[in-house]
Amino acid sequence: MSDGWTTNTTPAELAAWLRDQRAVVILTHTKPDGDALGSSLALARALNRARETSGAASVAECWYAGPMPPWATALMGETKRRVIEPGQPVPGALDPSAVVVTDTGAWGQLEPFAEWLRPRAADTAIIDHHLSGSADVGARKLLDTAAAAVVQPVALVCLELLGLSSPTELPGDIAEPLYTGLATDTGWFRHSNIDRRAMHLAGDLLDAGVNHGRLFELIEQQDRTSRLRLLRRALATLEVVPDKRLAMMSLTKTDFDEAGAAPGDSGGFVDIARSVRDIRVTAVLTEAEPDAPEGPVTKISMRSKSEPYEGDEPVDVAAVCRALGGGGHARAAGARLRMPLADAKAKLLEALA
Repeated sequence: MSDGWTTNTTPAELAAWLRDQRAVVILTHTKPDGDALGSSLALARALNRARETSGAASVAECWYAGPMPPWATALMGETKRRVIEPGQPVPGALDPSAVVVTDTGAWGQLEPFAEWLRPRAADTAIIDHHLSGSADVGARKLLDTAAAAVVQPVALVCLELLGLSSPTELPGDIAEPLYTGLATDTGWFRHSNIDRRAMHLAGDLLDAGVNHGRLFELIEQQDRTSRLRLLRRALATLEVVPDKRLAMMSLTKTDFDEAGAAPGDSGGFVDIARSVRDIRVTAVLTEAEPDAPEGPVTKISMRSKSEPYEGDEPVDVAAVCRALGGGGHARAAGARLRMPLADAKAKLLEALA
């Protein structure tokens, strides 16, 4: 773990601190996924409910750096939020008394907010479940690196804020985003990060009134045909490296443009090749900012299988990605490299060695 990347507060202490704040901004990583959106929305709604505020007068609001998934608007509902588009400055007029960062603690994943956030470290709290992060992002840290999703520790903070003893008592508009984060970060309860604790919380949230089928349809069954065109292009680049039991695909900006696809349309591609028996590690490399003035950026997403295979132990892709300046979980991790895609591919193979 990174130096200082340790828990130094409890859900009860964090809730007590939040109750005293006049204004709270909740941040998460760029290109938010289900766990990022679910954790931030649930926390904002719980705090606003505890303080009996809503709408424009809400004590807590969420800030996101797009692009956003196509189902985000439906999940966000009426929660006060701002979406910072690429190249758009962070609002400078609002000076909150506290900031909470969920589902990350890494500066590399907070780049659009970094200049605004750095002077506020003393008034910032991190709630995360990743194995590593930048400890100087926030003075308060609630970390649960054994959690399948960050919504698990966030749920505990929500219970403290509302004075509830069980997730079964949570209001539906808080239970739903919590369930969204848990379901999506576990691949709808298929990934190796599932344990009894995660399944127990899922059951409690269902008892609170979450409609699993409606959420699955909202999030997983709203693809555009452009996603299928992009998938065809990704599969056409499939490379297998037998000695590393690796399968990797690459996507360029041209691929996205010609498929008519958005950045979020490649979500889940990294899991596809894991269905092959002999493949133990998968990677998708994407041109994120090929024309950036500071130099091109390539994004790498990685996954690995959890069980030993023919005498080989599972690959810790978090360790691989840390060597590339990124991080994540042992079985799901990523990195952003400021270099062309071809160079990033070479670096990835070198790190795997």
